[in-house]
Amino acid sequence: MENNNLNLDKELFRPVPKDKEEAELIARPSLTFWQDVWMRLKSNPVAIGSMILLLLLVLMCAVGPYFNKYEFNTMVSKLKDIPPNGEFWFGTDISGRDIFTRVWVAGRASLIIGISCAFVSTVVGVIYGSIAGFVGGKADIIMMRIVEILSSLPYLLIVILVQIRLNSRELWSIVLALTLVSWTGTARLIRAEVLKLKNQEFVLAARTLGVSDWQIIKKHLIPNALPVVIVGITFDIPGFIFSESFLSYLGIGLQAPNTSWGIMASEATQNLMNHPYQMFFPSLMIALTMLGFTLLGDGLRDALDPKLRK
Repeated sequence: MENNNLNLDKELFRPVPKDKEEAELIARPSLTFWQDVWMRLKSNPVAIGSMILLLLLVLMCAVGPYFNKYEFNTMVSKLKDIPPNGEFWFGTDISGRDIFTRVWVAGRASLIIGISCAFVSTVVGVIYGSIAGFVGGKADIIMMRIVEILSSLPYLLIVILVQIRLNSRELWSIVLALTLVSWTGTARLIRAEVLKLKNQEFVLAARTLGVSDWQIIKKHLIPNALPVVIVGITFDIPGFIFSESFLSYLGIGLQAPNTSWGIMASEATQNLMNHPYQMFFPSLMIALTMLGFTLLGDGLRDALDPKLRK
């Protein structure tokens, strides 16, 4: 039998040249989904700046009232409407109370209401939307018709009527009023994600292995829809803060001795022309908080989108 072995020249075998960018891509370490999200989020200076801004606001709401000796709800000066100076950094209001202390105490209530409402609205919307999308059929049709009816109602009008009916100015009543119909948007988003995911191979594999429907929803569908939920929360929080401020501005929000940025803005309207600084500081905090969460939401949306991965 003839020997077919050939003497091949080593020069015929050379590494394929790669440019520097491709070489770094090949050598890139393996990352989990959330590690990759964090890396992309860190490369977004606007998102990082908004995170720092929000952390500073939260930190000041926590420790800001202790920077001086004044109480937020006590008259600290017989001279009312004092403009900002070395002693009263943000001035005093019409009742002689220190605005610097009141701004940060009010921020606690506004942030608690915004975060609590976003959490409750998200939980209800995720559960409702997941069940509607996964079950499908007539149940889905009925559940989504209910969502459409609730969505068609004027949101702020419903909130105002509920708040008047409850006749309470406590935190729980405001959270209930704001979240009564606000979960419908989250439910629609989650339903759309579940409809897209429930026919994927990993769901079919779980069904084949005998996993219950609730376990599929809890362990497979909701975690895969989590990016949409996270982005939705960052956009919901500023909306709830603004809604609470609007209710307080109308006089149906929190009740004294509690305070919020909306209450401070409402109290400052009667002195707006003569002492605009009393309106400026609570309005500035509302604007900065809404801006920070909105920019952070934009950054998270980009970081969580796999299509934008380089």
